[in-house]
Amino acid sequence: MSSTSRPARLVRQATRPARHGIPDATVARLPVYLRALSALAADGVDTVSSEALAAAAGVGSAKLRKDLSHLGSYGTRGVGYDVEYLVYQISRELGLTQDWRVVIVGVGNLGHALANYGGFASRGFRVAALLDADPRRVGERIGGPVVGAVEELERVVRDCEVQIGVVATPAESAQLVCDRLVAAGVTSVLNFAPCVLDVPEGVMVRKVDLSTELQILAFHEQRRVAARLAVVPGEVPSASQPPDAAGLSVHPIGPDPAEVLR
Repeated sequence: MSSTSRPARLVRQATRPARHGIPDATVARLPVYLRALSALAADGVDTVSSEALAAAAGVGSAKLRKDLSHLGSYGTRGVGYDVEYLVYQISRELGLTQDWRVVIVGVGNLGHALANYGGFASRGFRVAALLDADPRRVGERIGGPVVGAVEELERVVRDCEVQIGVVATPAESAQLVCDRLVAAGVTSVLNFAPCVLDVPEGVMVRKVDLSTELQILAFHEQRRVAARLAVVPGEVPSASQPPDAAGLSVHPIGPDPAEVLR
């Protein structure tokens, strides 16, 4: 895929400055666009229409065009967006044109899987260190790094120049780990622990709660089941009937997340 074949109007769009103050909702969709664009680039696609890119990303084309306008990218009527340049533009906006050093604290089931994930490096994230409180884990090599003792957290953050901390510990120890990361100078935290972390102003925390996502899916699935039952004569439950009366059992969704993280 050669950049020399780009239409002149597409090349000129690169000179438009990106706008500041991008809405959070737009930022959340940029990685989705980047994934779709990367797949197109891998297939040798040079240009893509807003409709095709929106379909690949699972959003409306008007929303996609508005999102990309925040980056100063407007495409070209009748041609579309230059895939290679838009990959660069979104990567630059997301900060993926530089390497980010990450420490994962907690290498239980989830932490172990994160440490073995090969997709971080290709997206600009380098797992610089792994830490755990279990002495049986210390010294184990997972992916590239060797697991160190959590007591070394401050030194690791300093020596490895860590910028992002990943908390994959049980809930009861997550806040203490987060406090230590912040005190050591980390200002971006990705939290997989099933709890809410309290951080000072200026520290960004993103929470990933698998159990919550499953429960949201269960909510929508329950509504679909209820809708199917409602169209069957004689199967419509009354408002006073408990969920079990409609054939829906009530039970917790999955295992305790705290146990999964151990």
